[in-house]
Amino acid sequence: MDTVDLDEFVVRRASESDADALVGIDVVAVEGDDGRQTSIRRWCRQGLALVAEGASGLLGYCVVEYTFFEQGFVTMLMVAPSARGRGVGHRLLDAAATSCMTPKLFTSTNVSNQPMQRLLQRAGWSPVGLLHGLDEGDPELFYLRRWQTTATDPGT
Repeated sequence: MDTVDLDEFVVRRASESDADALVGIDVVAVEGDDGRQTSIRRWCRQGLALVAEGASGLLGYCVVEYTFFEQGFVTMLMVAPSARGRGVGHRLLDAAATSCMTPKLFTSTNVSNQPMQRLLQRAGWSPVGLLHGLDEGDPELFYLRRWQTTATDPGT
């Protein structure tokens, strides 16, 4: 299945040709962060990113990697500021869980990122731990979403 119809937008596997558009909606990359721009290009090239796309273009993206104790880990979730509050992040997290190749899928966010914490709770993720020391004065909260079945990749 190449795309999954989700009301007014679809979620699909990103391609290399999506990288410039993703850089354009990522608030960190737009501010000139070369590291983020490089990561976006690598994620697209390696097929690790899922994108939400509407009639107006790309609305957001999500990256799942398998370097966290050999479990799935949502490394990045970014929704364009103009698309926030429309369910894009929730649908990307659901697609990430559906396409995850391991029975557990983790992610993390800073204690200060209240909107992300609310989104994760609404999307069925459970808090599983707290880590101090990554960002001084802003601990990292880790979340888990258990997934019972093996993946059906929206990009295959």
